[in-house]
Amino acid sequence: MKSTLSADLRAGALVYHRQPRAGKLEIQATKPLGNQRDLALAYSPGVAAACEAIVDDPSQAAELTSRQNLVAVVTDGTAVLGLGDIGPLASKPVMEGKAVLFKKFAGIDCFDIEVDQRNLEKFVEVVAALEPTFGGINLEDIKGPECFEIEEQLKARMNIPVFHDDQHGTAIIVGAAVLNGLDLAGKKIADVKIVVSGAGAAALACLNLLVSLGAQRKNIWVTDLEGVVHKGRNTLMDRWKEVYAQETDARTLSDVIGDADVFLGLSAAGVLKPEMAKRMGPKPLILALANPNPEITPEDALAARPDAMICTGRSDYPNQVNNVLCFPYIFRGALDVQATTINEAMKLAAVRAIAALAREATSDIAARAYGGEAQTFGATSLIPNPFDPRLILRIAPAVAEAAMITGVAKKPLIDVEAYREDLSRFVFRSGFLMKPLFAKAKADPKRVVYAEGEDERVLRAAQVALEEGLATPILIGRPSVVEARIARFGLTIRPGVDFELINPEDDPRYRDYVQTYLDIAGRRGITPEAARSLVRTNNTVIAALAVVRGEADAMITGLEGRFLSRLRHIRDIIGLEPGVSDIAAMTLIITSKGAFFLTDTHVKHDPTAEEIADMTVLAAGHVERFGIEPKIALLSHSDFGAADTPSSLKMRKALGLIRERAPDLECDGEMEADSALVAAIRDRVLPSSRLKGVANVLVFPNLDSANIAYQFAKVLADALPVGPILIGAAKPVHILTGSVTARGVVNMTAVAVVEAQGRTQKG
Repeated sequence: MKSTLSADLRAGALVYHRQPRAGKLEIQATKPLGNQRDLALAYSPGVAAACEAIVDDPSQAAELTSRQNLVAVVTDGTAVLGLGDIGPLASKPVMEGKAVLFKKFAGIDCFDIEVDQRNLEKFVEVVAALEPTFGGINLEDIKGPECFEIEEQLKARMNIPVFHDDQHGTAIIVGAAVLNGLDLAGKKIADVKIVVSGAGAAALACLNLLVSLGAQRKNIWVTDLEGVVHKGRNTLMDRWKEVYAQETDARTLSDVIGDADVFLGLSAAGVLKPEMAKRMGPKPLILALANPNPEITPEDALAARPDAMICTGRSDYPNQVNNVLCFPYIFRGALDVQATTINEAMKLAAVRAIAALAREATSDIAARAYGGEAQTFGATSLIPNPFDPRLILRIAPAVAEAAMITGVAKKPLIDVEAYREDLSRFVFRSGFLMKPLFAKAKADPKRVVYAEGEDERVLRAAQVALEEGLATPILIGRPSVVEARIARFGLTIRPGVDFELINPEDDPRYRDYVQTYLDIAGRRGITPEAARSLVRTNNTVIAALAVVRGEADAMITGLEGRFLSRLRHIRDIIGLEPGVSDIAAMTLIITSKGAFFLTDTHVKHDPTAEEIADMTVLAAGHVERFGIEPKIALLSHSDFGAADTPSSLKMRKALGLIRERAPDLECDGEMEADSALVAAIRDRVLPSSRLKGVANVLVFPNLDSANIAYQFAKVLADALPVGPILIGAAKPVHILTGSVTARGVVNMTAVAVVEAQGRTQKG
């Protein structure tokens, strides 16, 4: 069957797969191989030690090799997407894509294996023989009914999870949708009539799982190309389909659709006619999952039945039934406890976890992935968005716990909460580094005022801050706008109940704020008229005044507008920390090679040696709040006196000042960037350097070099930025940038709260 791709999409897909190098996967070493000793450890003779350890104890393979995080996606190419039997070679792009999803969504390494073998028994032999290589097998795009037999035989023979995603992945998501849809309709699964169009692998797996959830076989009606599956029918029948054969004279979908509560379509476009939908029971759930064109379009279904709840397999409609919602996370949970199988209890645990997540407020990442719109739980959001990063946090632990309860986990989790934290670190990458700050913030939450209180990212961050107990949010914004956006984004926070809202257009403290502003900045060019105007129109000014007046402990601004204009207001209103010459900015970047603090990335164009010394000492204090010992490198193009240019001389002078002010700091310079990041290089140049190991605080000679390095690392190293973290202000205040995410605002909230705690203790 030829696909119906548009010419544009077809051309784009081919370029995507072809450039800059063929395919979508690569293999990357996880250990260094840079010298003779590395070679001796990785291969002969050292590798013999690992081999012998596994001979003595086969379970050591999980500790000494990548097997326990390695899954095979296996197919014979007989039922590939909607393309049908295109063979194993042509199926390879799909299998590579599946491997990419495993890695992207769950951090699981994956090999795609396309087997050119149509004989069922021989195919089973090939796959079963792969057990020493893999921690799990994902069967994919194998036609029915052979897929049932293949999975059944492999599960009986293999002592690792075997999972046919086309069956069970679809079934798990359908199960979650059915649970939530029936709950909204006020119906019980044991009582509902379920009508199915299609009797392939996915459809039968869905029915089997729905029965496990409480549906009764007597209420299930299956139709396929030959009509109703009934007792005595001989054509297109098999032992798996026979389970759902009814004793009936009905022969067509139209004959059995009346009063149906659930329609499940895994067949072909247009099968469910609008007049059929009209005859379904009240508040029907219609799962029209044929791709690319469903059994009935949502538009036609709603025109016929306005009370219907509708799911499709398409991303351009709400309630997309997409297997990526579950298969990466089911394997994640199964692999992490070394499960020997994926059993019914583990699948049901995934169903319930997905259903429960749909009832939570939608995350900012999921909302951005689908155009920025988020909806509360209801008819158009029965299941989570496939891009919701919380899926792994809910499904993997549920699956792992079910494996432990049912006795199929060879390595049960010692601490489930610690496991959840590990998964959270995978999701946000900043989890590990931010953990000490989050713990400190929760111990003594402070009041944080957000200047851009109407911004979606701030609203989401405020909800997270409240849920996690990080801070007491104060938002600046118009009440009608804030309330409308809270509803629009599916959040549950309430102005005046969960957080304070400062209305810039009508706040009873207006006159007091104007007077405070004049008292502070009246001799800095701020006239009474300007003060009145700014306190009505400039949210950064309002937030800064709230902090100065003691009505907030910290502030966050900068999500909209220009950084430097906000900085001027901060200097005028908040002022400088005693003994500090000026404000600077430090940015944290989290890379695959570690976390690095860069300064000054946003403020000082060409700082003096004295200003560099100031910002370095202040930066070290901030780094310590992360639970990290600062290792500071003063960067230049020169290595320890190799050149006497103005910038190298400046960094050399700054080092002397730093050692006078903070003699215990592990700091050295001037040095080149590679000397800072590679100890072996530095040791060759200056073995006596006070800096040991890899520098984690990189101090640049000017703004150009710092900001360019920051932007390069962010893009080329796919680094996660945290900040900018403003240092040197008299109060905790941070000016973010327009590219910050909601999670970034949450991270900076924790930074601000912990800074406020420190200032309170000093006071």
